Amino acid sequence: MKALLWALPAYGVLLGLSTLTHQPPVSDFGAYADYVTTDIFLTSHLGASVFGAALAILGAVGLAFTLGFSRPALAGLTLTTVANVFLAATFGSAAFVQPGIGRAHQAGVAGMPALNDDTAYGSALVVTALSASFLLVVAAVVMGVALSRAALKPYGIAYASLMALFVAGIAVPVVQPFAGFAFAAATGLLAFSVARHDSFVGAVSGRSRAQSVPTRQA
Repeated sequence: MKALLWALPAYGVLLGLSTLTHQPPVSDFGAYADYVTTDIFLTSHLGASVFGAALAILGAVGLAFTLGFSRPALAGLTLTTVANVFLAATFGSAAFVQPGIGRAHQAGVAGMPALNDDTAYGSALVVTALSASFLLVVAAVVMGVALSRAALKPYGIAYASLMALFVAGIAVPVVQPFAGFAFAAATGLLAFSVARHDSFVGAVSGRSRAQSVPTRQA
């Protein structure tokens, strides 16, 4: 089960790779259509974003196991799963809808910008994406707390802050590749530490359980 931890650095690498390029603004619809019809766009959404969401969930399972399924770890796992399921839906929709709209625009079909606004950027999809992104940050903070309580505070800080920085990169795209690759490095070190020390999981699990049990006042 602890081998699933390696899904987290793989997820981080995909986050970094998928944000090395960004689509042009919708206001420049010609350039936007050219970009969303490229293989890079489709590969990024299906291979990095959708498959990446699956890796994030698997990695969270491995992390929760490493932390002895403490209450914060279970909460972080639950939130991570829900957030990534909804994010996979939004990225999957973009992967299949936007290229078709782009190709239609390139072929001279009228009304594609309006159709794009109503589908690929419709209110339901935007609300879902923003809510899931916020939930992803909350999940990272909760998992960071779980790591900190298990005497892994540096990893907890890195986990929470780098994921929050990546999501904040929606507004400042240039930071996203840095945050993604840094997240991969931090979680890779964690996975390496767990794999190298056989007693690591047991010790961490014991600390997590000890801190999860309330003490009685005499």
